Amino acid sequence: MTDESTRSAAQDELRSARTALFVPGDRPDRFEKAAASGTDLVVCDLEDAVTPERRSEALGTVADWLAGEARACVRTNASGTTELEAELTRLRGLPGLLAVIVPKAEEPAELERIHRHLDVPVVALIESAVGVARVTELAAAPGVVRLGFGHLDYSVDIGSGNGRAAMLTARSAVVLASRLADLAGPFDGVTPELDDVDRVADDAIYALHLGFAGKLLIHPRQVSPARRTFTPGADEVDWAQRVVAASEQGGAVRVDGSMVDAPVVARALRVLSQNRGV
Repeated sequence: MTDESTRSAAQDELRSARTALFVPGDRPDRFEKAAASGTDLVVCDLEDAVTPERRSEALGTVADWLAGEARACVRTNASGTTELEAELTRLRGLPGLLAVIVPKAEEPAELERIHRHLDVPVVALIESAVGVARVTELAAAPGVVRLGFGHLDYSVDIGSGNGRAAMLTARSAVVLASRLADLAGPFDGVTPELDDVDRVADDAIYALHLGFAGKLLIHPRQVSPARRTFTPGADEVDWAQRVVAASEQGGAVRVDGSMVDAPVVARALRVLSQNRGV
């Protein structure tokens, strides 16, 4: 592939991803397990999953992995940290670096700087009051292909609980900003309950109804319920195919007893588009 086609393929992969599984950057024994989990994206984490004294070692481990045949995203440390500058130097030019996930995103110009330096797509994690206040600008920053919402960090920043009611305004702002910037639906935050797959599925369904199109994950067992939630079911695909076929007949038509108008056709086309990414 040419550099341009490689960049385009990476952007398409980021836009269509339903699951992004974090793996600690200092645990190379887990890298291949994460890649084999069925997740759409593996995210080597250099931030929260690694203690500060091990971050330099983790960077070297991740860089060595991505210098070979592996392909993954990397969550860097936040802007303004010494760790980030070292990461930008070490990660540049790695053939397996698919994208970077930038935590605590607050400055559009900083996201553009990171993108231009690494020449890979950027996923901006919105995790603070400043990030939510500037989310429309962050979504429009050059190089940003998708947003994510870190509700756990955000709740700490604003001094609230992290339940659904407390997080609703911020979640909706992230979804709206994604739409205004013509980005794919954002990633919702992690479910910390590692052994409760029903909770993962329930959180994913809630996020889907708000307009999110994927979820950040922290354990391989969370992949299947989350991925299934954001993938159209067979019944939904069948309905969408029949709606599109009916709309091509022209005039007023009905499917399953309901009128088929422009918004219904648009929804059906979106379902079919999501299904092509499976």
